[in-house]
Amino acid sequence: MPVIELFTDIAAPVERVFDLARSIDLHTDSTDGTGERAVGGVTSGLIGAGQEVTWRARHFGVWQSLTVRITAFERPTHFADAMLHGAFRRMEHHHYFESSASGTIMRDVFTFESPLGILGRMADFLFLTRYMRSFLIGRNRVIKAAAESDGWRQYLCKAAHPH
Repeated sequence: MPVIELFTDIAAPVERVFDLARSIDLHTDSTDGTGERAVGGVTSGLIGAGQEVTWRARHFGVWQSLTVRITAFERPTHFADAMLHGAFRRMEHHHYFESSASGTIMRDVFTFESPLGILGRMADFLFLTRYMRSFLIGRNRVIKAAAESDGWRQYLCKAAHPH
């Protein structure tokens, strides 16, 4: 089963980074290339403990849906989401946040298991792990850019004061 682990240094307070990482709106903005949209469950604002979201996106030219639930939530140090329904056989994403001298170290631990037995494992090895790593790195760049500028306000101030 592939495991992707990423570390991102972010010059911003840990609480801000934690909340940006669980922002549905920031996630949508970070996935322009796939047309990803929240279509069920929590569809905007900040997702929290026990809540679910269904994403619809185009990957490899095919429209797919993925429903995840927040299965762990310890603000501001950790949350996890796990797939309930989707293309993977199994998928879990742990998000860890630690204060550092320069701000926050954000660590992602993303594990997944493809369907189709040996064919799925071959796909993991040949391209899927690289694709998912690149997808997560792109998302983390958007979180970092928003957290280190005034961009965070459009996601967190709106979430704190919904219409």
